[in-house]
Amino acid sequence: MATTENNANGTKYTVVTSESYNKLINANRQWAESKVNEDPDFFKKLAAGQSPEVLWIGCSDSRVPANEVTGTKPGEVFVHRNIANVCVHSDMNLLSVLDYAVNVLKVKHIIVAGHYGCGGVAAAMTHKQFGIIDNWLRHIKDIYRLHSHELDRITDQETKVNRLVELNATEQVYNICKTSIVQNAWNNGQDLHVHGWVIDLKTGLVKDLKVSSNGSENLGYVYALDGIEAAASR
Repeated sequence: MATTENNANGTKYTVVTSESYNKLINANRQWAESKVNEDPDFFKKLAAGQSPEVLWIGCSDSRVPANEVTGTKPGEVFVHRNIANVCVHSDMNLLSVLDYAVNVLKVKHIIVAGHYGCGGVAAAMTHKQFGIIDNWLRHIKDIYRLHSHELDRITDQETKVNRLVELNATEQVYNICKTSIVQNAWNNGQDLHVHGWVIDLKTGLVKDLKVSSNGSENLGYVYALDGIEAAASR
């Protein structure tokens, strides 16, 4: 559907919309109205600032929105999402979110959340080329290589994909813990915990992978970092 409208300068322009797009606009209005009906000051309080205690690092898959999965309200979870919830030290987008969450918002929990049936993980297990995303999926292929002795013994494909989903989420927890951002927070005595979850789309429930960490003791000697001042004094 095309409509003609005027901008602020009085210039006419054509807007092409679709039913699915208009549905979003209408749903937004209904949502805003419902929030005001529940609490007339809802948006005043929301606009005043945020103080979430959780950073959620999840998959971009449309079926696993953080607030829906955790039953939390706007302002309670700070969110970063990418394909297959990958956390690598060269991703400046991730590091920027992590730094802000840890050092400004002072979150207490970082949750790396994968999900069973992840398309990105499944794609990483094939020999197909998909485009530029192949370079991103390489990180998951590396995880497969590290655990090939276990994965190659799994004959059922769905089971194999789901096991790699778990291993991927676990590895990303370790990657978050290896960052100087998180280790400096720990060195400064900050109360910060990193967790690994997998969401089961068939039940809606999360599986805690039991890899939670609140210190660098289990990272291995080469990954554990001293404080910045200690390093500079050497």
